[in-house]
Amino acid sequence: MSAYQYETVKVDITAEGIAHVQLNRPKKLNAFNDQLILDVHNVFRQIHADHEILVVVVSGSGRMFTAGIDLMETNIGKLMTDGDPARNTYRNRVTIENFQDAFTAIENCSKPVIAAIHNGCYGAGVDLVTACDIRYCTKDSLFCVKEVDVGLAADVGTLQRLPKVIGNSSLVKELCYTGRNMYADEALQCGFVNRVAENHEDVLAQAFKTAKNIASKSPVAVVGTKHLLNYSRDHSVAEGLAYTVTWNAPMLNTEVGNI
Repeated sequence: MSAYQYETVKVDITAEGIAHVQLNRPKKLNAFNDQLILDVHNVFRQIHADHEILVVVVSGSGRMFTAGIDLMETNIGKLMTDGDPARNTYRNRVTIENFQDAFTAIENCSKPVIAAIHNGCYGAGVDLVTACDIRYCTKDSLFCVKEVDVGLAADVGTLQRLPKVIGNSSLVKELCYTGRNMYADEALQCGFVNRVAENHEDVLAQAFKTAKNIASKSPVAVVGTKHLLNYSRDHSVAEGLAYTVTWNAPMLNTEVGNI
């Protein structure tokens, strides 16, 4: 199995082929600096190509899931305060694209990704978990699209993915315009999460229970299901059906039970 060594992300692999990816800047409340963004991008690219990994659980170490972007330790903070405007604009673009690419790597990872969220999930944390396939949280969790309070539109995935996740345009706009907290009970009610656990240990246990169930299935079937669900989300029903025929026809050449 490939080695997973990262500065700000801890990765453990179980015998069942489950990768536990932990945001690991607990003293900074797992706030995203440039290194954490790079590590998230690279680890999910590595997992995508690792055929021994079947499912991923992503969580945060320490007191909370994540406090969002660390403006003091990212290029974003520097771009806001110094330099030539034209060069700043160019560097802004590159920095934002790096953040976008990191979370898109989660969505594009061929393996299902389960977010096990505890306590605070601010700003970029919402961007991250909307790119995951399944979301569980603890009863003390809160979610906040914080960017509006620092004079920005959320720019690394929330505005694109959140409406599709919960299917309620009015609620999405309220959350994104006001920056208010959405707590666990409301997140469950609107379908943003589908389980609420008692505490951090419990939410991890529930996430791993689901991960083990998924890992017991045919990996080809699971990978295909994720790919087709994501494709169908972004295309018409007719296009999704036609693409599914193209995808599944070769699979029927394999004996049932051996896929």
